[in-house]
Amino acid sequence: MTQTSENVTWLTQEAYNKLKDELEYLTGPARTEIAAKIAAAREEGDLRENGGYHAAKEEQGKQELRVRQLTQLLENAKVGEPPASNGAVAPGMVVTIAFDGDEDDTLTFLLASREYASSEIETYSPQSPLGGGVIGHKVGENAEYELPNGKKASVKILKAEPYNG
Repeated sequence: MTQTSENVTWLTQEAYNKLKDELEYLTGPARTEIAAKIAAAREEGDLRENGGYHAAKEEQGKQELRVRQLTQLLENAKVGEPPASNGAVAPGMVVTIAFDGDEDDTLTFLLASREYASSEIETYSPQSPLGGGVIGHKVGENAEYELPNGKKASVKILKAEPYNG
């Protein structure tokens, strides 16, 4: 999955289906479950000091936030093929970099939205300092990005290939 500047999110069919299934669960069975938890907690009495009620309401708020996020994401989604393999770093690619010119100190990651993160490969957002710093650079080029402490760091792009997860 990748994001572009027009707020369009590129998704593989698999990622789109996974997110759509999550949205259907959250707007169906999950809403019913949380409503039952809230109702059960209400029956326990005084709501001001009812920890179960407050926990269920907080869970409901988080769930509804996720529903809004997924709805917006899927509305702006474009299902299609990964970016072309032209050597330039772009969202939707697996990127291998070397830190400070040390080709033994490398990192390989998927440049994509956190929605597509998996345990298979580390994921960096295109909006992250590192992700934003490498976008557009070609294999063999150096890229610079700003660290959280305000200092600059340099990496060399060793590889950039479309993700085929």
